[in-house]
Amino acid sequence: MFSIFPPRVGSNFLMTGPKAYLTYAKSVQVGTQSGIEECKHQFALDRWNCPDSATQPKGLKRATRETSFVHAISAAGVMFTLTRNCSLGDLENCGCDVSNNGKIGGRGWLWGGCSDNLDFGERISKQYVDAQETGQDSRAAVNLHNNDAGRLAVKATVKRICRCHGMSESCSLQTCWTQLSDFREVGNYLKIKYNQAQKLDIDKKRVRAGNSADSRGAILDAFGNVAQTELIYLEDSPDYCRRNASLGLQGTEGRECLQPGAGLSQWERRSCRRLCHECGLRVEEMRTEVVSSCNCKFHWCCRVNCEDCSQVIVKHVCAKKESGEGFTHKR
Repeated sequence: MFSIFPPRVGSNFLMTGPKAYLTYAKSVQVGTQSGIEECKHQFALDRWNCPDSATQPKGLKRATRETSFVHAISAAGVMFTLTRNCSLGDLENCGCDVSNNGKIGGRGWLWGGCSDNLDFGERISKQYVDAQETGQDSRAAVNLHNNDAGRLAVKATVKRICRCHGMSESCSLQTCWTQLSDFREVGNYLKIKYNQAQKLDIDKKRVRAGNSADSRGAILDAFGNVAQTELIYLEDSPDYCRRNASLGLQGTEGRECLQPGAGLSQWERRSCRRLCHECGLRVEEMRTEVVSSCNCKFHWCCRVNCEDCSQVIVKHVCAKKESGEGFTHKR
């Protein structure tokens, strides 16, 4: 049975000791940053745009739908970076996963080559990331679940790469191995999970009863029908339209949106309505003149003459409505 509270790792985080901790620390740092950058990309045109405050300890205290994504993408980023660095030979005592090499994988192909070592990346990611959760309450359980969902997203998006063999490469037999997809694929996968995230219904009376066993039982019951691949949360999201200094929210005033145009997705075309109009704001056009060098010519020897060219950059931002304009605000 899956435990929502895995055993705690010692003060060195890793079973292999402090040397290994230092060996993997840089990969963990890079992976965490990759997760944050992907979060900002995925939510660039959402009311909540993964602000820096959301990745700080204070911002992670609320177990909202958005916090679930932050935990998942961060854990995924750490696993992804550790796995990639392992396969590249950048880490000690780690290399390709060759455990299946030589086995029949399917009709006309065998396992071979250098498969990315997902088990290594997952194991070390757990030891680093999950060790940050020291509580034994429902919030800690939710965070650990979402960490796991992030790592499972890395596994769900791997691809099989094959090389043909045979006379004149007739492809009568193929050798195949697994390879990480681009991290953007992981982000896209988790954004779908975010949209489908489930709110847990935990029996608060049992949790407040003071009996630790009963409290843990209530949490386990709430997790009963939730797949490990799904994101979960406990609290409804606040109003991201409005500025809220205590929660570290800037609101959508001043945010840039995209006017409908060719080559934009439906989500991008509706960004001004979502960020401005539905938050009781108007769309304001801002024009900025930018001067840069252009029409540069090389003269022998050795001089380059350039002209100064000006270009008007047009942006659209959300601004307060002027007096007399109607006010509408949709959650």
